[in-house]
Amino acid sequence: MILAPLLLAAAVNPTAFYNSFDHRHPPLARIKPGETVQTRTIDAGGIDETGKRGGARGNPLTGPFYIEGAVPGDSIEVRIRRIRMNRDWGFSTFQLGLYALAPESIRDLYSPIHKPNSVIEGRDTIVKWRIDRSTGALTLDDPRSKVHPMSFQAKPMLGCVGVAAPGVFAPTSGISGPYGGNMDYNRITEGTSVHLPVYHPGALLFLGDGHALQADGEPNGTGIETSMDVEFDVVLHKGKSLQNPRVTGPDFISSVGSQPEFVSTLDRALRIATSDMVDWLVTEYKLEPWAAHLLISYQGQYDIVTVAGSVALRLPKSALMPPSR
Repeated sequence: MILAPLLLAAAVNPTAFYNSFDHRHPPLARIKPGETVQTRTIDAGGIDETGKRGGARGNPLTGPFYIEGAVPGDSIEVRIRRIRMNRDWGFSTFQLGLYALAPESIRDLYSPIHKPNSVIEGRDTIVKWRIDRSTGALTLDDPRSKVHPMSFQAKPMLGCVGVAAPGVFAPTSGISGPYGGNMDYNRITEGTSVHLPVYHPGALLFLGDGHALQADGEPNGTGIETSMDVEFDVVLHKGKSLQNPRVTGPDFISSVGSQPEFVSTLDRALRIATSDMVDWLVTEYKLEPWAAHLLISYQGQYDIVTVAGSVALRLPKSALMPPSR
């Protein structure tokens, strides 16, 4: 059963931000399936759209949103209707993470320190990016390359989309898992849906960690971090349990092997994503198991979600038959 009647938009202005996917946080708002919500997120460092500190550093989250009617054993589909940058600057780190490089390639390369306190007080490894919201252009403020303009087109995304984790587990907003969390999957953009399991009444949905732009894998440990205005609604899938997050877009479906970074190797995340995709194809698209295996073998594409954590398996919708009802 799918519950998602069309309802009018509700504006929700958060005044407190949390740093964990914990079911004990009081709901920011109760929303009905199909109700469009307009809200905002602050950046990964806790800075809001006015440049003021609104939350603690480390991916402060907007939420939780209590989804009316959601109970354990259901799943929710978070439809991202709109993501807009709401200020004229962002920040990123200044060097690729050691986990993304061969050790011998970085000896005496350059220091990750860049003008301490010049962008955010207390930070010495970050640089500022100018955001032109009228054109979507992102331009590095300082340092200046003699070779490349360091200007790119924005592709806003949400690094954190997740529900309260199962049991009494309260993971921080810095990691990911089967509940979603800090997945940093650059395909979670405007026009896509994030599918998540429900572990607690109301699901307790959190959003945050907006990136103006991020490459595959987040190899330097950040996107271009900034605050966002976000509009979303939720479809409630009664009795449809999930084991892992899934992401769908206009032209793809994707299973996410979501796990904390640095805990296990990427091949484990790849196996989680692949096994989940097989189950998805067999259960919803009614493929024979052997057909699902071959479809993945010749139409699948693996996305490195985070270079030290998660992998997603993506299939084009053009390769699929319509799901059975």
